[in-house]
Amino acid sequence: MPHQDIHAHRELLKELLKELRHEKRLTQVDLAAVLEQSQSFVSKYESGERTLDILEVRFLCLRLGVSLVDFCSRLERKISRAEGTTL
Repeated sequence: MPHQDIHAHRELLKELLKELRHEKRLTQVDLAAVLEQSQSFVSKYESGERTLDILEVRFLCLRLGVSLVDFCSRLERKISRAEGTTL
């Protein structure tokens, strides 16, 4: 996969992570408390300064009451729309 595609997909991932937090009506501070992390942890992955691995994403989803499958499906839909493709 070309580097530019990965960068574009990471932007969509960051967008989705922020959307999830907003849907749950949480501030970064609130979410950090739910995750038992610092606010800077949330800020860094939302800004792209830090990348979450799949287990961290799973943990975040569990704490927010979203299945990992649903999260991945939403991400796939975002990527497909951005690329003008369908699954």
